[in-house]
Amino acid sequence: MPFAELGDVRLFYTDDAPSAAAGSAGVDLTRAGGTPLLLVHGYAADSQDWAWHIAGLTAAGHRVIAPDLRGHGHSSAPETGYRPQELAADLARLLDRLGVDQVIAIGHSMGGMVASALAVEHPGRVRSLVCVDPAYGQPAEIAQFFPGMVEALRKDPVATVLGMEPVLYTAATPRHLRTAHARKIQATPEHVLAQAFPAMFTDEGHWGTRPASEAYLARRACPVLTCWAEPERAAWETELFKHPASRAIAWPGAGHRLHEERPAEFLLVVKNRLEEIEKLDKEKPA
Repeated sequence: MPFAELGDVRLFYTDDAPSAAAGSAGVDLTRAGGTPLLLVHGYAADSQDWAWHIAGLTAAGHRVIAPDLRGHGHSSAPETGYRPQELAADLARLLDRLGVDQVIAIGHSMGGMVASALAVEHPGRVRSLVCVDPAYGQPAEIAQFFPGMVEALRKDPVATVLGMEPVLYTAATPRHLRTAHARKIQATPEHVLAQAFPAMFTDEGHWGTRPASEAYLARRACPVLTCWAEPERAAWETELFKHPASRAIAWPGAGHRLHEERPAEFLLVVKNRLEEIEKLDKEKPA
C-alpha cells in the first residue's frame, strides 16, 4: 500500500515510474526521469489535483511522486504540524523513505509555499521549483482581511473556506472543478482548515504576506519558475529571484487553479521547463 509511516503522521502517496510510452516516444529510458518530480497540492485539496498531469509527465520519461499532505486527502491528520516548514519536513522524511536524494518540486497555492520551504530548509533536496499561483506574497490590501477570516475559521471552518472559494475562479472555470474542490474542503478535518490557513498568513513567524514573503523567498537558491494568475504578482516576484534561470510568468484570464483549468497548456509549460533544467545540468562544469 502506498502509505509511509513517518513518526507522528501517515502519508498517502503515489510513486509512478516513467511509462513504457516514454520509450516508444523516443525517450531514453536508461536515463529517463533524471531528477524525480514531487507534486505538492494546495490547502484543503489533495494529490488528486495532479491526476490531469501524472500520465503526461511519466509518458515524458519522469518519475512522479504525488503525496497527500498531512491532514489532507488520505493522509492522517495529527492535531498539530501545519506550518509550511513542518509540511515540508514531512516531505523530506518521505523522500528519505523512498531513497530519493533530490527532486524538482512542483507546488500549487499552499503547495507552492511548502515546496519553497523544502528548498529553503532542505536546500540539497530541491534541484528546481515550479510554483503555481502560490499562496505567498499576499499584498496588504488582501492581508488586511486575514485576521477576520482566521476568526471565522475558528467558529465554522468548512463554511468559511467554502465562502472563500468564489474569488478563486473565473467565468471560464469548469463547473466540475468547483464541485470537486467543494467536496475536498468538506472532507478536510476542521482542525486542519483552522490551523493551516493562519500558519501561512497570521501566526507568529508566518511568511505568506509581504514583506515577510520577500525575506523568506530570498533564501531560495535554486531555479524557480512561477506561473501566476495575476501580472502584478509576477512582476513582484521577479525582483526576488536569486538564480539567473528563474522567472515568473502570468496567465491572463486564468483562475487560481490554472493547472487544472488548463492542464494541457500547463503540461507543455512544465515539460519545456524540465528540458531547460536538463540543459542547465548538461552545461555545468565537470
